[in-house]
Amino acid sequence: MFEFEVPEVDYTRYSNRQLVAVPLAVLVLSLAVIGGWWAITGAPVDRGIDFTGGTELTVGTNATLTNEQIEATFDEPVVSVQGITTTSDSTYESQYVVTFDNSTSVSSVRSSVQSAEELSLLGSGTTSPLFGGQNQRLAVIGVGVAFLGMSLLAFAFFRTFVPSIAIVISAFSDIMIPLAIMNLLGIKLSLGIVAAFLMLIGYSVDSDILLNNHVLRRSGGFYESTYRAMRTGVTMTLTSIAAMIVMAVAATIFGIGLMADIGLILVIGLTADLMNTYLLNVTLLRWYKYEGAHR
Repeated sequence: MFEFEVPEVDYTRYSNRQLVAVPLAVLVLSLAVIGGWWAITGAPVDRGIDFTGGTELTVGTNATLTNEQIEATFDEPVVSVQGITTTSDSTYESQYVVTFDNSTSVSSVRSSVQSAEELSLLGSGTTSPLFGGQNQRLAVIGVGVAFLGMSLLAFAFFRTFVPSIAIVISAFSDIMIPLAIMNLLGIKLSLGIVAAFLMLIGYSVDSDILLNNHVLRRSGGFYESTYRAMRTGVTMTLTSIAAMIVMAVAATIFGIGLMADIGLILVIGLTADLMNTYLLNVTLLRWYKYEGAHR
């Protein structure tokens, strides 16, 4: 079985302030990006059709067309054009999903496709703003309940403030960092991305509880327990990152935009989790073990 070689970091060379500086700086920068985006756009992240409502058309063509040429077919403003995978028995060599905002008339854009020589209409669908708003509320409630449940689990499991809050802060940062990067990369929030965030909360809790349990409840010194937890935790996380990279690359090649976005978000979030778990969480545990517990 293949195993990642996990190097032992000499934590004794660094002070607590030095170790927390990088994860806290990245978290503050991420919050600044999200806050700035919120102030400018009225939302912490750009929302997709699942939350804002809108119209989607599926079109097919046997011609070689660019996204710009497809957009030029319509008089209405196009939000996005995404290629999708075609099967071997498909009538068309290329298929695309064309998205419009909720102010666009579906009959109007359908007429534009039907009058185009090189495009054929394969399907259409709409999401009302009301339904999108309901999706948004359910998504916020779902993530909030998952985060609250994770926090209660951490406090119930360790029953001490510092180790428990370390898990909560790490999970919070694991969500904020990819959320900020989504804004920078122009990735819109969808129900699939919300599912990725729920997965990140699970990954974060898993790695942080593993670390805390080794340090606080198992025999051995602090650094010995930390390295023992790292051998398991880092291997699990790097394996997951490798799997998500493969998924993102494959989805990009086959034109499955949503899966590519989910894979990218998980790669970013899991990478952030490595930093937060083995810099931020380790530092808080070290402070608690040698200083906080004796006050």
